[in-house]
Amino acid sequence: ILLIAMPVEAHADLGRETGLRVPRFVSMNSAKVNVRAGPGTRYPIKWVFQRKTLPVQIIAESDTWRKIRDFEGIEGWVHQRMLSGRRHAIVTGAIRQLKKQPQEASKTIALFEPGVIVRLEKCSGSWCYVESSSYEGWIGRRSIWGVHAND
Repeated sequence: ILLIAMPVEAHADLGRETGLRVPRFVSMNSAKVNVRAGPGTRYPIKWVFQRKTLPVQIIAESDTWRKIRDFEGIEGWVHQRMLSGRRHAIVTGAIRQLKKQPQEASKTIALFEPGVIVRLEKCSGSWCYVESSSYEGWIGRRSIWGVHAND
């Protein structure tokens, strides 16, 4: 048996409904989003997310419904209208440093606590350029959830 090591992203499929990559990251488009047990209003509400711009990962598609997973592993179905293609990420782990340049020795601009949501602009190597409130700069890719290894 021959096994070829490939990045997880290489195994991404295309969504049945949109033709877009699954899994993919998006964000909540509303401050209150019902997360259901299945793809439709006939299914019970499992969770209510109350944080606009919260990053989530689409892991399946069914008609106008998307199965999502959040950074804590909570999964469920939401209507596509509740999601935005605008990319955000959430700071994870410990307090993280926002840097002026994409390098560890660069000046620290701000400190972000876990749970802070940042707008994701771009990533380069192990760094991502983000914005939050009046701050913008570079944060380590491993310090945030909401970006794939090859984004």
